[in-house]
Order: sequence, then C-alpha cells, then structure tokens
Amino acid sequence: MSKLTQKIAVPIILVGLFAIAVFVAIDHEQLNWDFYVVLLFFVVYVFFFGIATGQSLSSPVKKILDRAKDLSRGNLSSRIYLETKDEFAELAETFNKIAEELEASRKNEASTEKSVDIKVKARTQALEETINALDQKVRNRTAELQKAMKELEITKLAKQAKK
Repeated sequence: MSKLTQKIAVPIILVGLFAIAVFVAIDHEQLNWDFYVVLLFFVVYVFFFGIATGQSLSSPVKKILDRAKDLSRGNLSSRIYLETKDEFAELAETFNKIAEELEASRKNEASTEKSVDIKVKARTQALEETINALDQKVRNRTAELQKAMKELEITKLAKQAKK
C-alpha cells in the first residue's frame, strides 16, 4: 500500500471505527451477539472500503506523477490516459496538452536550428569563396611584384654593366 493510499485510507477507517464505537457505546448492555457479528462484518467492510477508496483516489495521482517525472526527464512523448470522468481526467488532459506543446516546441526548435545551420553554412561558403578569391589576387599581385622587382634588378645591373 503506497503512502498516498495510506493517507487517504487511514482517516476513512478511523472515522468508520469511531462511528462503530459510538453505536456500541450508546446502549451496549442491551446488545446481543447477533449485533456483534454484524458489527464485525461492518468493521471489515469499513476497513476494505477505506483501502479501496484510498487506492481509487491515489492511483490516478500516482499515474500523473509518474508521467510528470518522465516528462521532466525529457520524455516528451509521455502521455496519461485515465478512464475517469473527474478532475483527474481533466488534469491528465491538461498534462497531455502541455506535453504536446512541449514536443511541438522542441520539434520547431530543432527545425529552426537546422535552418540556421543551413544559412550559416551557405554564408560561410560564400565568405570562404571570397577569401579564396582575395587570397588568389594577393598571390597574383605578389608574383607580379616579384617579377617586376627582378626586372628592375636586371635593368639596374644592366645599367651598371654599361657604365
């Protein structure tokens, strides 16, 4: 029996036993054994009624709590399906809507991230092409300058040789 079931069942059982004690205390001298047999069955009934009520109230809460823990661990496909038509079912529906919205948000985030990655790669590729083109221009200019310097040096040496 879970703690929640105990928290619900124990007060129900105690109230039942208190009611029985009150009936017995009213006029216990005139009661016969038949009454005590019926009273014994009533005590057993109150005990099982308390436990059953505790379990029926704690079971949906436990399911919701378990799914909430799953959701908090990142399992966004976690859903609750309760067959009751009470506040627990309403809470389960609300939980399922929240889980669906979180899952959709996570998918949207992943889609946006992919889109941004593609845009960044495209922009990076364009920048790399520009850098490569500029690098090639620098190499070409460097080669031209080196060639011009060699020609200047040759011309200078030729002038010195004529003198």
